[in-house]
Amino acid sequence: MTDWPPVDPADADAVADRRDEIVEAVRDHAGRIAYQLALLQGGDYGSRDVDTDRGTWTVKYEGGDLEYLRFSPKSGSDVYVISTKRDPEPEPLAEALLDYDAFVRGFNAHVDSLEGVLDDVSTEFPEAATTEAVVAERDRVLDAVRDACDRMAGELHRYEGGDYGTYAARVDGTRWELKWDRDGVSYLRAGGSGGVYLLSQYEAPSAADVRQYAPQFCGFVEAYNEAVAALEADLAAVEL
Repeated sequence: MTDWPPVDPADADAVADRRDEIVEAVRDHAGRIAYQLALLQGGDYGSRDVDTDRGTWTVKYEGGDLEYLRFSPKSGSDVYVISTKRDPEPEPLAEALLDYDAFVRGFNAHVDSLEGVLDDVSTEFPEAATTEAVVAERDRVLDAVRDACDRMAGELHRYEGGDYGTYAARVDGTRWELKWDRDGVSYLRAGGSGGVYLLSQYEAPSAADVRQYAPQFCGFVEAYNEAVAALEADLAAVEL
């Protein structure tokens, strides 16, 4: 039978307690560094490497809080001094923390290097042009298109009945579709299912789209009128 050396569990407890105490102190201190880094870099998450003579420290944050602090020595395995998974073993922790002061000095040097970097940046910017006139002109054209479509929608509703329906026609190779309901036009689309919505319940089209398709709208109305005229001719031929 092997004679094992005596082990005092209290010794392991003391080492673990001291490790936890040190990790908590580093977490608090490095957490302040992570917060300052988040302010400096902007955004909700990010990271920064700080090189020292012994290796590289990586600070990663999320939501301004420290996510992990990793030390990558020039030889040997990485040590996660702070992480969300598990605390490091005491010996690797001790080796990493021999370089912690150098890490803090490196971070401070990085911050100092940015001092005054924006001093010569001017905040006198050119005046931004207003889109008021363009939008007003776009709305003027679209209001006229909507008025015509509402009249068409009312006539289609009266003729076809029901609560909703569509009318489609092809104008110079472009497919136009008007969808109507009891309240009037629901949408007017040019160019098929992947086309441009000149009228819809959502956002307005761009001025460039209005410029492209508004001249063709007359052709769509003419196609509608021709369809109505054809219906009248068909009914006129009915004899009772």
